Amino acid sequence: MRPLLCLRPLALTVLALGLTLGQPAKAAFETRATAAYVVDLTTGTVLLEKSADIPLPPASMSKLMTLYMLFEALHKNPAVTLDTTFRVSARAMAKGGSTMFLTERDRPTAEELIKGIIVQSGNDATVVVAEGLAGTEEAFARLMTEKAQTMGMTQSVFANASGWPHPLHRMSMKDLAILTERMIEDYPEYYGYFSMSEWGYDGRAPQNRFNRNPLLKLGIGADGLKTGHTQEAGYGLVGSAQQGARRIVFVITGLETDRARAEESERIVSWAFRQFVQKDLAAADTRLADLPVWVGEQATVGLVSPTDVRPLVPLVASGSLTAEIEAETPINAPIAAGQQLGELVISGPEMPPQRFPLVAEQAVAKGGAWVRMQAAAQVLYRELTQDEAAEAQ
Repeated sequence: MRPLLCLRPLALTVLALGLTLGQPAKAAFETRATAAYVVDLTTGTVLLEKSADIPLPPASMSKLMTLYMLFEALHKNPAVTLDTTFRVSARAMAKGGSTMFLTERDRPTAEELIKGIIVQSGNDATVVVAEGLAGTEEAFARLMTEKAQTMGMTQSVFANASGWPHPLHRMSMKDLAILTERMIEDYPEYYGYFSMSEWGYDGRAPQNRFNRNPLLKLGIGADGLKTGHTQEAGYGLVGSAQQGARRIVFVITGLETDRARAEESERIVSWAFRQFVQKDLAAADTRLADLPVWVGEQATVGLVSPTDVRPLVPLVASGSLTAEIEAETPINAPIAAGQQLGELVISGPEMPPQRFPLVAEQAVAKGGAWVRMQAAAQVLYRELTQDEAAEAQ
């Protein structure tokens, strides 16, 4: 294998780009949650991890997976629309905890069930969805688990559709963040339901018509997603907020009270938006380096970023950012314009490394016979030189 070379072009030094951060560093964010995960979706930067890969009881936060399965059915199955009605079984009606107060006589639509799950956290509604899509809740839970694995949610196992306490029903905070990102990206047409602050089914249970998400009314850009609480799990929240061009997703669990959950959620949103800022490092299509080409019509190829390079960095940090290009070199010809050849890695204190793809600025065709002969001669010369050096030793 060719060695991995790290090139440090002068044009990419932090000082030359005016990105030196030399102010005193703030302490890292400390959360009262027992487990947490915060990610900036705009840049893909993970801002906080605390026990994020540990599978834990997710309580009603796992209803997001039930909703994802319903959104998928709405998107892919012509037989399921927002107006499709669902049968309510005796088992669904008898489900305890938070509820829509459905009866066996009801025939709620898919849209009503979505609202009932999001706003009222209806356990009965999740059973109705599960039985309507898979026949039984047990079969639906198996489908949920299988789907989660294909989505990269490796620490998720579902035993039911509602998050009802069960020793095998587990999700990690990172998995919940992955699910949330997929929810936002895959089915944006349904995401607006998560910002509903109030809804009641057929005038029933007026005391249960308010969304439990404490951030929706604060005017901080919060627009979802789902709270959760059981005695085993504590109080948790999967949340998302957008301010300007940036969107964050956060997941917390293990808080002792709903007030603590509300306070911690607001603290995280404020910290994520106020303590991190995007920096303009390089414009799209700016040549950042020249890489040597092996057996090509040209000796080098320009390396550019297909998009603007705008890493997310701490507003206050203790040192300087560094930028380096990682690429295997020389690059074998032929090379297509736009072909990815390496990555720009931005790193520094108080932040994880951020990677941006770099591509060929132009196509480079394979060289002719004379170029190939020169390359072969170079290889032969190098091998002979190495053999002579070895004999001398």
